[in-house]
Amino acid sequence: MIKLDQFLKLVGIASTGGQAKLMILDGGVKVNDTVEIRRGRKLVSGDQVTVEGQTFEVGEVIQ
Repeated sequence: MIKLDQFLKLVGIASTGGQAKLMILDGGVKVNDTVEIRRGRKLVSGDQVTVEGQTFEVGEVIQ
């Protein structure tokens, strides 16, 4: 498991936790095609995160 804000930093979408927080609170992040505004949302393998037109599958990024 990984938190949404940590995942955004891991894949390089956000350079800092503060930037990740703002992206999430602004409604710019979707988890499984649903806008997610909780930065502490726990992601599991199989979840898909979409930001700025890019989609990342959690299981492919973390092992």
